[in-house]
Amino acid sequence: MSSQVRVRFAPSPTGYLHVGGARTVLFNWLYAKHTGGKFILRIEDTDQDRSTRDAERMQIEDIKWLGFDYDEGPEVEPSGSQTVEPSGSQTVVPSGSQKRGAPGSQKGGPYAPYRQSERLDIYATYAKELLDSGRAYPCFCSDEILDEKRAAAMRLGTVPQYDGTCRKITREEAARRVAAGEKPTMRFKAPVREYKLQDAVRGAVVFPPNMVGDFVVLRSGGMPVYNFCCVVDDHLMEITHVLRAEEHLSNTVRQMMLYETFGWKLPVFAHCSLILGQDRTKLSKRHGATSVHQYAEEGYLPEALKNFLALLGWSSPEHKEILTLDEMIAQFGLERLNKAPSVFDPVKLKWMNGQYIKALPLADVTGRAIPFLERAGIPAKDFDRAWLERAFDTIRGGLETLAGAPKAMEIFSNDEFALEEEARKVRKEAGFAAVAGALREGLAKHEDEKGDAISEAEFQALQEGVKTASGTKGKALFMPMRVALTGQTHGPELKLVVPLLGAKRCLKRVKRVLAHDSV
Repeated sequence: MSSQVRVRFAPSPTGYLHVGGARTVLFNWLYAKHTGGKFILRIEDTDQDRSTRDAERMQIEDIKWLGFDYDEGPEVEPSGSQTVEPSGSQTVVPSGSQKRGAPGSQKGGPYAPYRQSERLDIYATYAKELLDSGRAYPCFCSDEILDEKRAAAMRLGTVPQYDGTCRKITREEAARRVAAGEKPTMRFKAPVREYKLQDAVRGAVVFPPNMVGDFVVLRSGGMPVYNFCCVVDDHLMEITHVLRAEEHLSNTVRQMMLYETFGWKLPVFAHCSLILGQDRTKLSKRHGATSVHQYAEEGYLPEALKNFLALLGWSSPEHKEILTLDEMIAQFGLERLNKAPSVFDPVKLKWMNGQYIKALPLADVTGRAIPFLERAGIPAKDFDRAWLERAFDTIRGGLETLAGAPKAMEIFSNDEFALEEEARKVRKEAGFAAVAGALREGLAKHEDEKGDAISEAEFQALQEGVKTASGTKGKALFMPMRVALTGQTHGPELKLVVPLLGAKRCLKRVKRVLAHDSV
């Protein structure tokens, strides 16, 4: 096994990347970066009924949106790496046999292909070795028979597992039945003994004897199953550490049996805590958005989502909540992964996303907001970019997601606004007309004397004039001015808004509110 850390993310391409999968990507990527190792993307698409290339593309897009690069995987161009035979590779192959799946320099990386559907010849070779060595056998039991066996076991209160019926079939009889057209599965002969795993997160894990029965390694059509493919690929690709969700822990004993049979060294396993919804059940669609794509569509930033996911099952030694990517890389280690389930708190995620919206460089975050504005019918690409950035800067402090940007930007984009309910109450107050009237006169005078442009200082001087003319101050002054200019009772400071609107648009807005009670 390689001395360099090599980790992998191996999704089944059946839809968009789930946030649980995103956390697995993150932990593997961080560990590779922290140790100077390699991060590999492998597509586990042997479930041909559910796996599609479209879903693969969707998941890769999600991985890239999050900002993760991978050293090896589908579509990675060869880098001229040297061909190196994996070390410590002893199998049940007879002496002198050549190992299949050895690395070479090719598209995807030295251990290509990285789609399991393109590695069937490799699996077939290793499956044949199991069969020839007597560690596996053909099973002719139909699905109906297996269902009956399962039901009988459950009636007896025992764990359903295969009872070894087809172990008794001779090779000659099996060959005759195959020649007659029957299509058996291939089952691995599971050893009946205790297995112990030293997991990097969960510590000592004991799998008792008879926990699993003889399990399938090849389906009747010849397609390999997950546990078999996973072991062969992880060994041939020199995977040193397997970081995955706790739900895979039960698979590990089957994989340990295969490693033992082939004489291969186990990687380090680290089974990370489950992610639960706020009701402390496994996170699912009923808890809201669960895919990375959904969070991207809802205006979450990849930086915020990565930061949030990092804290689901891992903690910073400095006990910080807002962490840069460099800080996460520097601080990440298996020893700080937690056993306890993590609760996905959408309120905290929104808060964290808002912190990133406020902290990111203005030009960057404005650029990311433009697609949301355009989809809402605000032609942001037509605006002067410097003006747009200044406008966005006034509203971003109140945003939790970029999807909220169109509504917040209406303060600049919509001169035909309708008054909010609370603003209507202000509109009906006795002192409103005096303040709005003085504001109208002040804006008209400014436009006549100085034109449309109005600076922050000029607006503050104008506001003092309104205060004097209307005989009001405090909330009685500021609230009517805000309602007359924006139709809202809350929002960015008017001294920032007015210079961006200009005196002409401000005057138009005030006149409209004063002239129409129904606004």
